[in-house]
Amino acid sequence: MNISRIWATARRVLSQLRHDPRTIALMIVAPIFLMTILKYVYFNQPQTFQRVAGSLLGVFPMLVMFLITSVATLRERTTGTLERLLILPLTKLEFILGYAKAFGIAALIQAIIVSSIAMGPLGLKIAGSQFVFILVAILDALLGMALGLFVSSFAKTEFQAVQFMPAILLPQLLLSGLLVPRASMPRLLEIISNFLPLTYAVDATRKVISGGEGFGQDLFLIAIFLVALLGFGAASLKRKTK
Repeated sequence: MNISRIWATARRVLSQLRHDPRTIALMIVAPIFLMTILKYVYFNQPQTFQRVAGSLLGVFPMLVMFLITSVATLRERTTGTLERLLILPLTKLEFILGYAKAFGIAALIQAIIVSSIAMGPLGLKIAGSQFVFILVAILDALLGMALGLFVSSFAKTEFQAVQFMPAILLPQLLLSGLLVPRASMPRLLEIISNFLPLTYAVDATRKVISGGEGFGQDLFLIAIFLVALLGFGAASLKRKTK
């Protein structure tokens, strides 16, 4: 594994992101816009806003990075870019890690800006560490990236890649405890939720925001899911779409 090739891939991806205003808007402007709407939806229910908005700040990075990565990776296959890259000494693992570094940096910028707006003008209160909160947001974003890399291997068009979003992420949203506490779900659904990465992303975010303990275990499980998904993504990565 060559570090310089990984960083070269990361720089290329970051350069593409920098020159794509629509992607930047999706990463930064869309979460702030949605959080602002949520603030005024619950204007007379500040406690509800604190609970819902805090959890969504852990969900947004995963949703956004899943969408961006799945479409971007598929585009690199359909245009032949990935095939040309893999003819070079660049390995699939180096390609995946380059993407992870690039989107990790993008997630860091997103988390700092969005959390600062949420805790500043929007009045979201975080009892825990903002540093840990940003770390959770970065891990959530990398989870979305890894899922996007994995499912892009099964899509032939960008539209198909987008179609995977509700199929992969909507069940996780419903079972993560974001809408209904997991303990009040039927036992089977609660068991299934234990095997879904978004469950631990929501749990970790809530614990950090409330100042509770135990988020370290959630971060550890998120890291395990991340490593496994990156491995699956590297194994399933195709040079081109036929």
